[in-house]
Amino acid sequence: MATLTHHESATAEHLVLSSETRKKFIWLILAGVVLFVIGVAMALLGVGAEHAAGHEAAGHAGAHHGSPLWIKRIIVSVWHSNIFFLGLSVVGTVWVAINTVAYAGWSAAIRRVPEATSAWILPGGVILVIVFLLNLWHSDIFHWTTPGIMTPGSENYDAIIAGKSGFLSVPFYLIRTVSYLVIWWVFTERLRKLSLEEDLNGGTYYFHQSIKTAALFLVLFAVTESMSAWDWVMSIDTHWYSTMFGWYVFASWWVSGIAAITLCTIFLKQAGYLRFVNSSHLHDLGKFMFGFSIFWTYVWFSQFMLIWYANIPEESVYFNQRLGGFDNAYTGLFFFNLVINFAFPFLVLMTRDAKRQMIMLKIVSIAILVGHWFDFYLMIMPATMRGNNGFIIEIGTALVFLGSFLLLLTKRLSQASLVPVNHPFLDESIHHTT
Repeated sequence: MATLTHHESATAEHLVLSSETRKKFIWLILAGVVLFVIGVAMALLGVGAEHAAGHEAAGHAGAHHGSPLWIKRIIVSVWHSNIFFLGLSVVGTVWVAINTVAYAGWSAAIRRVPEATSAWILPGGVILVIVFLLNLWHSDIFHWTTPGIMTPGSENYDAIIAGKSGFLSVPFYLIRTVSYLVIWWVFTERLRKLSLEEDLNGGTYYFHQSIKTAALFLVLFAVTESMSAWDWVMSIDTHWYSTMFGWYVFASWWVSGIAAITLCTIFLKQAGYLRFVNSSHLHDLGKFMFGFSIFWTYVWFSQFMLIWYANIPEESVYFNQRLGGFDNAYTGLFFFNLVINFAFPFLVLMTRDAKRQMIMLKIVSIAILVGHWFDFYLMIMPATMRGNNGFIIEIGTALVFLGSFLLLLTKRLSQASLVPVNHPFLDESIHHTT
């Protein structure tokens, strides 16, 4: 009579996704749609930011440039949430790659979670390209795409932006963007395929192939992540630049991705899965969230302090807009950003016990995800919506993205064993203690 191997009998787990769970995700999407519709209706009726800032009839172009304000908010909010979830998703692949090249044994038991969070890269990439092409209609996101802005003699001519024409051209931008997305998606799928083949066939061949693949990916990601931050976020403030911005965006994406991995692991554990994940695994995830929240703050402060100290107008304009600019439209959010992304996780996760308790990790993970969504809000909204920002359309859009992301995440989790049964370091992970 055939018997299962030790690994298969001891560790194979498969997620069974109930119809009730899927309904919850769909209800989340529907709630986002309802909020989105309410936000659009308020914008059309002149209620909220547009009315307060410009006293203009909603839907008509006024002092601002581009599409009617309500259309512009939709385009910008989709770009904002998609950038956040796309970065969170690629962090799953980066996590797998780093732990692979580092020969990390402790994380083998939760490997399938970051593999699943990377499911948004392809749909997120498609949405990104589509929204950028829509932006070309009225340059709602990127001022540098305004017709004639790089043409001497044009009424829209801007000498500073024209000096960046070699880099900021639509064809070259699209080539770069597609290149980033293709690299991320190809390596994500390659690492996933090697992991699943290892489940089927065993041995160390697939693990060693994963090391080679992961090492190459990390080199390429180091370049493409920084450039994607310049292209997708920093070039929105076309006149402004920061040499630390690539690191800043990475820090925000990275800690958000770790929070998502932690939250997903806890939910699976509480649902009766990942039975070999113990408090030591949670402790390590908590240490990563704690440490990289401090790292994000370090990068944030380093960028802010240098610009504040030098007080050069073309540099300080970025923070002037977010601190007191546009009738203090972003001032409260500026300080809230520091509290929720640094002070809260720092204070809550300071003790060893807090890092080992699911409830504390869940609260901090959710706070970090919400906080860094607002972090990207602060990066994008002042340069696009200026004082005409709002939250209802934006939160509705985020809920639609969240529900869609969770549907893809759980689908990917259900397609293979939740534990890589033939991973060479699985026994080490199962017996992991700290």
